[in-house]
Amino acid sequence: MTTIDFVFFNAGGGHRAAALALQEVIAQQRRPWRVRLVNLVDMVDPRARFQRSLGFQPEDFYNLRLARGWTAGLAWELKLLQGAIRLGHRWMVQRISRHWEASPPDLIVSLVPNFNRVLHDAGRRAAPRAPFVTVMTDIADLPPHFWIEPGIAQHVVCGSGHAAAQARRAGLPPDRVWLTSGMVLRPSFYALPPIDRLAARRSLGLDPSRPTGVVLFGGHGSAQMLDIARALDDVQLVLMCGHNERLAVALRSLQRSAAHAVVGFTADVPHYLRLADFFVGKPGPGSLSEAAHLGLPALTFDNAATMPQERYNLQWLRGEGLGQAVRHPGELRSALRELLHQVAVPGPDPTGQPANRAVFEIPEILADVMTVAQARRAGGRARAAAVPSAPSACDPRPGLGALDASR
Repeated sequence: MTTIDFVFFNAGGGHRAAALALQEVIAQQRRPWRVRLVNLVDMVDPRARFQRSLGFQPEDFYNLRLARGWTAGLAWELKLLQGAIRLGHRWMVQRISRHWEASPPDLIVSLVPNFNRVLHDAGRRAAPRAPFVTVMTDIADLPPHFWIEPGIAQHVVCGSGHAAAQARRAGLPPDRVWLTSGMVLRPSFYALPPIDRLAARRSLGLDPSRPTGVVLFGGHGSAQMLDIARALDDVQLVLMCGHNERLAVALRSLQRSAAHAVVGFTADVPHYLRLADFFVGKPGPGSLSEAAHLGLPALTFDNAATMPQERYNLQWLRGEGLGQAVRHPGELRSALRELLHQVAVPGPDPTGQPANRAVFEIPEILADVMTVAQARRAGGRARAAAVPSAPSACDPRPGLGALDASR
């Protein structure tokens, strides 16, 4: 059986969510693959020395900052992080290759940014026949080398034409650049069951006849949701707090003119999005893509606290006519009036195929990558057998793809 390792980490929720979504679809399709979800932190620090020393994982501090809204200044910190990764490259390659030497995969799929050169080099050392694929969970490679690493045998799966163009400009061969129809969404966003929106709103204590917004800041929420709830005092809202119970308590005690419902962590995000008429949240690629998929116009933020990797998402949102961005919650009211009058997001066609089917397209891409890699190895062996005195013509780089990114 073919073994595929999906490498993720828990800094933000999108990387793990994408890995789980792909694993679920692969199981549904009954492919003869064994999918292993591997946390990058566990590979680099298998004995959890960092957590034992400081009492938390490196990802926990990042997630705490998201929950508190402490994201200003991350652009400079990201540069420092990338520098630290370059300095620790050799050490991390040794750690990760040790992990893979014990049980080498047949294919390595990275769903994390910044560490792709490290993962590639570790894979080449421990599993030299395994192709290396990076599935971008951002709409663009920003800042440069966040996802795309020139000079390595990297396949890049891009959820936007902009990202595919970036990959080609970085020097990746066209047959290593793969374009999907969007960001990876969980399978629960497809084949949605019928819903009685009015009854579902009533069950949450909401007025079924009033326009309703859903406020979502990822799996860890954000303290900024309190400011949003106050700024839209007379607008009915569903406030989704994820794992942030402290925020949920504060929101439940909030006195507002309009009703609001507070939702803690739930696996059924599509249900609550379908109850809304518009979306308010951070400009994350996953949240914006989920809103667009379900036909919700989006309001988001463009200010000093916007994380560097999410800045292009604002251009994408405006360029696609899917919503607007404001600088602070005080501008939400006027922007909302304009949004509901001018923006009409198409959403999925209930009688046909939705526009974004990336989660179903990527397993096909992975299969193609492995098929071509196997063919190259077989061709190299055949040529070597036919001309034993000549050096092998087999390309030592693993699996070249076959799908032109321009499609």
